Amino acid sequence: MQKQIQRMIIFCLIVFMGIAGVSCTNPEKKPQGEDVKQRVQEYKTEPTISLYNNETKKKERIKLEKYLEGVVAAEMDPNWPQNSLAAQAILARTFTLKKIKDGGVKAHGTDASTSVEEFQAYDPSRVNDRVRKAVRDTRGMVLMYQGEYINGWFHADGGGQTAASAIEGLEYRKEKAPYITSVKDPGQAITVPENKSWTARFDLDTVRAKVKETVGNDPGEITSAEIVEKGPSGRAMKVKINSVIISAPALRLALGNEKMRSSLIDKFAVENGQLVIHGKGYGHGVGMSQWGARALAEQGKSPEEIVKYWFKDVELKKLWK
Repeated sequence: MQKQIQRMIIFCLIVFMGIAGVSCTNPEKKPQGEDVKQRVQEYKTEPTISLYNNETKKKERIKLEKYLEGVVAAEMDPNWPQNSLAAQAILARTFTLKKIKDGGVKAHGTDASTSVEEFQAYDPSRVNDRVRKAVRDTRGMVLMYQGEYINGWFHADGGGQTAASAIEGLEYRKEKAPYITSVKDPGQAITVPENKSWTARFDLDTVRAKVKETVGNDPGEITSAEIVEKGPSGRAMKVKINSVIISAPALRLALGNEKMRSSLIDKFAVENGQLVIHGKGYGHGVGMSQWGARALAEQGKSPEEIVKYWFKDVELKKLWK
């Protein structure tokens, strides 16, 4: 009996010491910011990423900086000013690492893909010496906000004023993006005519079908259309077709973002059996305007000055040499 009691006492002591040991040796859970810093520090050297080629249907391994050359060449005119290309490279690198951190392209089990719908544009055939220099000069550089990669949004032309938030331009609500702010877009002075003023006309049956497909409500035979809500930058946020309300960014995607070039519109009406939309700018208007970046580069601004013009309170961090 005494031996049983001794064994029980020893067992209890072992359990107690084990618990105490765990509580003493396990540090408290680190704040999110510290976890983020640890993740960032993983990139002390340039990573090699997995890339799914949507044309060949094959996976490949590629150095990140080499991959970025094809991205920058696809997303911006390779012959534009050097510093605008460098600014694009910083955003592309930031976008890539954030997407990889968020899980990459799960459909293919890779870090990235060559599809603009799945990831971002990629065209290595357009790469020239200017693009190579832009990527090389910004090697390892990313934009961060409070220790996190930012969403490096960009668009072709902000129509003179960028969107005040990701919600206004993209209806993006997944996470807060306090670094997005509305700024003047100097690109309007040098942009192409179709970005300064455009008019799009849509068949009403097509509009009806797209609205029903997008929101699940059939507006019926369309007789009226109006803007019901605008954001701080003047972009339409919600529009009404008959009695059905739909977000302007969602309608733009449904009708085709190359035809309804932006949500910075001043006319949205039914005329002569068509939906007529008039506006300016090209793209969602959130973050960096590419034409604006070109204008700033032509003014002699550095890549860092260019990217920080569009994103407030951000840090430019060099992850690897």
